[in-house]
Amino acid sequence: MTNGDNGINVATRPAPFGISLASARGFYGATLIVFLIAVAAVAIFVRSPFGAALRGTRDQPRRMTALGYHVWMIRFWAFMFSGFLTSVAGILFVYYNQFISPQAVALAASAEALLMVISGGAGTLLGPIVGAALVVIIKNVASAYVERWNFLLGAIFVAIVVFMPEGLVPGVVRLARTAWRTVRRSKLATPSPLAGPKP
Repeated sequence: MTNGDNGINVATRPAPFGISLASARGFYGATLIVFLIAVAAVAIFVRSPFGAALRGTRDQPRRMTALGYHVWMIRFWAFMFSGFLTSVAGILFVYYNQFISPQAVALAASAEALLMVISGGAGTLLGPIVGAALVVIIKNVASAYVERWNFLLGAIFVAIVVFMPEGLVPGVVRLARTAWRTVRRSKLATPSPLAGPKP
């Protein structure tokens, strides 16, 4: 049924609402719409009371149990929501390549997804998006000009871990706040030319 290691070929792409996804532009538009809906759904999920309960079960599961929350059920529904989004991404991946094989879920692919999250910033909404964009750009763009693009990608990951262990997005926010505080302090320390001499 699955052809084993040979994988499965998908001959055609679907046409939801009568819109053909056979062309590159049509498939890109559909993928962009699904991506925006997924980001909006995750943002609503995080800011909802259930998202607050999920953060509580992550940080203090015993305290949440003492408060009357069903920790196991909260984690179960979080995994269900994550699995739903993952399945949507998997369907788009299959229709994009029009082929699927066991190599798509190999260890290298799983490690690559994990590195995307770590490099962008785990626990943030924009972090995994930035990390995924970084990996995809290095693989598809830099690999055309740099022969050892894997070494370049590894060097970028090492630099992120050393200088921004929290990830790119939280690290950039931290650097921006530090720079803003430094500028404000320098402005406050510099006397205004219009101010008169102190008595």
